[in-house]
Amino acid sequence: MQYNSAFERLVNIMNELREKCPWDKKQTIETLRQLTIEETYELTDAITDKDWKGIKEELGDLLLHIIFYAKIGTEQNQFTLEEVINGVCEKLIFRHPHIYGDVVVNDEEDVKRNWEKLKLKEGKASVLSGVPKTLPATVKAMRLQEKAKQVGFEWENKEQVWEKVEEEKEELFEAIASGNRENMEDELGDVFFSLINFARFLQLDAENALERTNKKFIHRFTKMEEEANSTGRALQDMSLEEMDAIWNKIKKQ
Repeated sequence: MQYNSAFERLVNIMNELREKCPWDKKQTIETLRQLTIEETYELTDAITDKDWKGIKEELGDLLLHIIFYAKIGTEQNQFTLEEVINGVCEKLIFRHPHIYGDVVVNDEEDVKRNWEKLKLKEGKASVLSGVPKTLPATVKAMRLQEKAKQVGFEWENKEQVWEKVEEEKEELFEAIASGNRENMEDELGDVFFSLINFARFLQLDAENALERTNKKFIHRFTKMEEEANSTGRALQDMSLEEMDAIWNKIKKQ
């Protein structure tokens, strides 16, 4: 596989675009930021759909962004593309002493625990410090729970986690009864956090599970609109019972 020639081709194209294209010449790390976020979400969307063609395309777009940032970094005398690549190579070697050293591990959980210990040796103030503040809340909750697990702050089994879900649910109902909206929001957040923890114990991706449901809802709702339109009626002109009947028909299909 000609990785080197393909990679060099992309780097050369980026250099030419940066020199000759008015749009590419104008870009900064700030203007690229939002575009990178968009490309990342497009990749996650393709992964959820198991769209391999889309995954391939979005990986290419993200690779282009990485090279673009490195190009700007070089122009600003901050770092080079080679330094970016060598930096991650050194990090991987350092954080995998069971491959590149004499550390013995039994399973992937040992690998994760060693990873967090090594990050602390690198100067991280907390095992949670590596979780980006701007992550979407569901993903952030998953990462926080996974990080805490690596130092032993963890439930023993999924039954205990479900008991916590039930406990938080009762506290939510108590907050609803009190009428205090701030307490209601806090307790609802606790219910979400506990459910995400339960999903983790089931070895399920809570974010992906919710996105699958979002996609399912969109599909069924638009089908329901089409069904209604085929009879010459709009949804707003139907009763809830009529809409439920169409919805259940679509679910069976």
